Amino acid sequence: MESPEACSSGEASPVAAAERPSEAAALRALVDRVRAGEVDAAREVRRLTRASARHRCKLAAAVEPLVAMLRAAAPGAGEAALLALLNLAVRDERNKTKIVDAGALEPLIGYLQSSDLNLQEYATAALLTLSASSTNKPIISASGAIPLLVKVLKEGNPQAKNDAVMALYNLSTITDNLQAILAVQPIPPLIELLKGGKRSSKTADKCCALLESLLAFDQCRVALTSEEGGVLTIVEVLEEGSLQGREHAVGALLTMCESDRSKYRDLILNEGAIPGLLELTVHGTPKSRMKAHVLLDLLRNPPYSRSRLQPDTLENIVTNIASQIDGEDRGGKAKKMLAEMVKVSMEQSLRHLQRRASFA
Repeated sequence: MESPEACSSGEASPVAAAERPSEAAALRALVDRVRAGEVDAAREVRRLTRASARHRCKLAAAVEPLVAMLRAAAPGAGEAALLALLNLAVRDERNKTKIVDAGALEPLIGYLQSSDLNLQEYATAALLTLSASSTNKPIISASGAIPLLVKVLKEGNPQAKNDAVMALYNLSTITDNLQAILAVQPIPPLIELLKGGKRSSKTADKCCALLESLLAFDQCRVALTSEEGGVLTIVEVLEEGSLQGREHAVGALLTMCESDRSKYRDLILNEGAIPGLLELTVHGTPKSRMKAHVLLDLLRNPPYSRSRLQPDTLENIVTNIASQIDGEDRGGKAKKMLAEMVKVSMEQSLRHLQRRASFA
């Protein structure tokens, strides 16, 4: 077992030093109990590691016997071991890799397929936590987890679905995994998850981040536009999402439009994306503002020439777009939003000048 000193960050007080041998002995005894297959010992590991980084480090020796317990047929043993391993992995990179190296993926994959939705949920949460490690990502990908995570996304309980999309996002940062994710038709459950939750949630952020990556492929674009309300749901995140969610939503729409402007321009316009894009040019993250401006320029008719050195002013772009949108309401809303945006921009510029004057 790792020594207490290996987990310590600084010199301990004399009192703490005096207590350390007895604590270390108690933790060694606890690990021995886990090794003997005691379910209550696994539950104790879970309790101690729930909110203690120090205990996660000191109880790292429990990883291998807990993985062995994952495979046990004893009632409650698998669940107790799974939850203990989950706590050991949280915010501890060494334990994340140690758990995978100890062979935890095979039983976790089995639990993903369990008819017990609670076990399925815990296994999904464990894979989410383990997939945050760059070392583990290719190993998890090779284990066959991706199709099962998409299956959980379709059929799991609400918490399992949320964790599944976040785990898939973690795995999607390996480019080769995008095709594997697309192969198991994730778009309908992703859109359903977006529709059913808050547009500003972390789940919505990860859904849109995953969609932004997947939309680089024509297969995904076809699936999204075939899904009723698919593009509209992304536009709703564009308007109502968190800063990160809106950044990914505008990135998803921009990826579509850049792939085939003639095919997707009218679809994006008809879903009412203009007001949200205009607001992003003022209130978005730096990336959002840049992407919104580029997308607005692509949406006008005709589009700007990319060979031109300076892009057109935002006002001219929006006026051009508004004149092309069917229906007075949409055009009027776009112009009203532009007026508000210009007002905010002028106020920000005035404050900037005032600040400069105060330092002159």
